Amino acid sequence: MSERRVTFGRGLLYGLYQNRIRRQLSAVELPHHVAMIIDGNRRWAKLRELETAAHGHRAGAAKYRAFLEWCDDLGIGVATLYLLSTDNLTGRTGEELEGLFEIIGDLADELSHVRDWRIQHVGSSEGLPEGLRQRLADAQARTASNTGLHVNLAIGYGGRREIADAMRSIVQKHESSGGTLDALAELLTPELISEHLYTGGQPDPDLIIRTSGEQRISDFMLWQSAHSELYFVEALGPDLREVDFLRAMRAYGTRHRRFGQ
Repeated sequence: MSERRVTFGRGLLYGLYQNRIRRQLSAVELPHHVAMIIDGNRRWAKLRELETAAHGHRAGAAKYRAFLEWCDDLGIGVATLYLLSTDNLTGRTGEELEGLFEIIGDLADELSHVRDWRIQHVGSSEGLPEGLRQRLADAQARTASNTGLHVNLAIGYGGRREIADAMRSIVQKHESSGGTLDALAELLTPELISEHLYTGGQPDPDLIIRTSGEQRISDFMLWQSAHSELYFVEALGPDLREVDFLRAMRAYGTRHRRFGQ
């Protein structure tokens, strides 16, 4: 049998399988907010003996757009993409970071022209080049009135840093209004801290997905993920398939979320 006929047959079977999972999803509750860590881009490029990690990062960026389209097609309201961590800013080489800055800027610009999506940068601008800051600001402003899928781009993001920034913001606001430390101690609640996070006003992620087989959070949405369901995919980031995504949705739909009860 020719390779072409084998590929066609395999594609047909995958299509039938995907449709079967879609039918199953009609009977389960889907997440409102999905967060995604697409990991393994550098390993993907290395396995293919490509010249630089940038090839893997671009392939991963393309997969992010596909992932968002899958979310939108299922009616998911919020999606958060973990694109660049605070640890990346200090742990990657200058050459790799330059490539990442360009790729992320291109992605933000591209996503701001897709459907009716609303783009928001969540993270710190500290350590980001001015060119990238401007592209993120432009994408956010361009889509501010959109009412479709809310897309959070976590760039220059660290969960510990986010909590520290939230506390700093609360203290500064309280001090500027003439409040005392004793009064602040009375006012400080989990709800108040949530309001001052980068994602303030948004629902916490119901489901966090990570590719590449790694089973850890990596300083991502530490506060918001207190009750999130976690789902790990073996595929490297650029190899993520829609069927993998649909399986994650199906798995979420079968879980009973107790929220500590």
